[in-house]
Order: sequence, then C-alpha cells, then structure tokens
Amino acid sequence: MTMKRQLKLVGNDDTDANAIKVAFATTDRKRVNQHFGAAEGFAIYRVSASGYELLEVAQFGRLDMDGNEDKLGAKIEALAGCIAVYCQAIGASAIAKLRAQGIQPIKVAPESLVSSQLHALKRELRDGPSAWLKRAIEQQSPRSESRFDAMATEAWEE
Repeated sequence: MTMKRQLKLVGNDDTDANAIKVAFATTDRKRVNQHFGAAEGFAIYRVSASGYELLEVAQFGRLDMDGNEDKLGAKIEALAGCIAVYCQAIGASAIAKLRAQGIQPIKVAPESLVSSQLHALKRELRDGPSAWLKRAIEQQSPRSESRFDAMATEAWEE
C-alpha cells in the first residue's frame, strides 16, 4: 500500500523547540473516525504550549482490515517525526510497529473531535506533561554530550 496523496503546508519554518508532532486518523480532519490499519488519511499537527497548526495531510486508498500487515509500512512512514497517533481503534501488530518507531498509539472514543484532542494536548504541554508525553518528548530531543560531564562530577560509590 502506498500513499495516494500528501499535502504539506509550507511557510512557517519558525519551529518551537518544545513543539511536538502528532497525527490523527481521520477522513475529514475534524473527527478521529478511523481504525489505524484501515485509515484512509492522517492529519498531522505541530503542537506546543502556545498553540497548534496543521502541517500535513496524508491520504491512502480504501483498505480492508484483513490482517495484511503490508499496508502498515506506508502509514508508519507517513508518521515520521510524530510522537503519537490518535485513532478510534488499532490492532496489536500495529501497536508494536508504532512503538518500535517511537510513536505512541492513542485510542480515543469514536468521533472524538480533533480540536478537543489538540486543546487537551496543548494544555498538557503548558501545565506539565503526563508520563507518556514526557517520555516521548525526551526520546524526541537529541541527547547532549554534556550529560556525561554531569555524570562524571557525581560521587560514585562501589
């Protein structure tokens, strides 16, 4: 399965260092209304404590939920750089493949509004991230070599 169409919005290259990318399995960019494996499209957003913006929309052809895992590769590839994908359902093999790529699958109630999920995520970034979000942000940010200097100055006991 290959991507059918991809729309990337250009213009605002001023990225917040604390911003994250998340995706929503959606057909209309308004509601989370797709099972991950059979998703016909994803809306990908950049989210920070101060706001959010649509970055891209990826569309795929219609798929059956037949257990054929070959269709997952293009979808996971389209989510490169995302720390999470929101969907209304997802299978175990897709969860494993997403987690291996550092993407947290998040199951939400069918027909959940994308805007509500974005507002909640923005609020969470502003007020303090939950455990999974904090871990995802830490995995996303490049590790500084200076962390070894800090460890070297610590007292060591044997």
